Amino acid sequence: MAEPTAQAPDDALRLRDAATDAWLPPVVGTADARLDHRLQERLTPAHFPPEALGRLESLALQLARIQSTSAEGFQRLALDTPQMVVFAADHGITDEGVSAFPQGATQQRVQALLAGNAPVHALASLHGFDLTVVDAGVASQLPAPPGGAWRTRLLERKIGYGTRNMLLSAAMSPAQAQAALRAGMDVVRHLPGNVVALGDVGVGSTSCAALLLSRLCGVPLADACARDATPPGRDPLLPQNKRDKLLAVARRHRQAVKPLDVLATMGGFEIAMMAGAMLQAASERRVVLIDGYVAGAAALVARGLRPAVADYLVFGHRSAAPGHRLLLIHLQAQPLLDMELRVGQGVGALLAWPLLLAAQRLLERGAPAE
Repeated sequence: MAEPTAQAPDDALRLRDAATDAWLPPVVGTADARLDHRLQERLTPAHFPPEALGRLESLALQLARIQSTSAEGFQRLALDTPQMVVFAADHGITDEGVSAFPQGATQQRVQALLAGNAPVHALASLHGFDLTVVDAGVASQLPAPPGGAWRTRLLERKIGYGTRNMLLSAAMSPAQAQAALRAGMDVVRHLPGNVVALGDVGVGSTSCAALLLSRLCGVPLADACARDATPPGRDPLLPQNKRDKLLAVARRHRQAVKPLDVLATMGGFEIAMMAGAMLQAASERRVVLIDGYVAGAAALVARGLRPAVADYLVFGHRSAAPGHRLLLIHLQAQPLLDMELRVGQGVGALLAWPLLLAAQRLLERGAPAE
């Protein structure tokens, strides 16, 4: 009887990667040159120059490609029952003094969201978005709502009470990272509509975003976590301390290079859930409206796992963080707005929403009569 042939190391790695990806939802790319040609004629009147609408035309075409399964089949763009989902979590790296805020600020911000006292709540109400807050891993138990109910819906999907301090160990175990991805997928799977906007809350989250950007895109860590200026009243030594600590984290986890490994060692529960939400939404051909730096870092992970997911992502804005600008460059993404925002929670995504409505209205021009 012949001896079994030894498996080559490269073959073993390919089999392991295939098994790792088997549970992720399939995502189909949306490129369709014939549809683009048909809709460009609809968007631009004959007496206007080509691409007269500039990036608004690009947005309209992207939205149409997401909702079209064939060039002949697309009729009208529908933006139905839009959802705003804010994922909240804490990060063990805050023990190293990398944030200007104490860890307890995460819970305070989540409570303000649940009580309807956050900016994103006002914008969600203005634009008709259903707002959901997901506890992905806040470091404390959220208190009972006053009067028996919060104003905003809360989903308890806590993977843990904050991640571990990644300077001392991996932020998550591989099982936790996978559980968080699956939880994000499950959240979207049970949401109505065909538009999902994603935001985040969590002290220390920009440290994770900087590390993911640096490792997944090769951006120098000093650039990924740079600040354009130290805000008044803040410790001027904080940026240097943050860079030093994150450099130490990067050295500790230098073997992590694949998206899932990088996510587990240097990510956060809310980032993992947002990445899972993006994958699920793209697999269902939903429009995915991305907020700021941290949600952008989740997009890097999602794209690394399923490259075609990029076709479904609409980047609402470019924040004031220099790292966010670099992240968008590496994603080859043009944000819709640049308002120099420093707030997360989905505010930038919802500010960009009227541009999607404008693209919808423009696509209606010249649409076939029903």
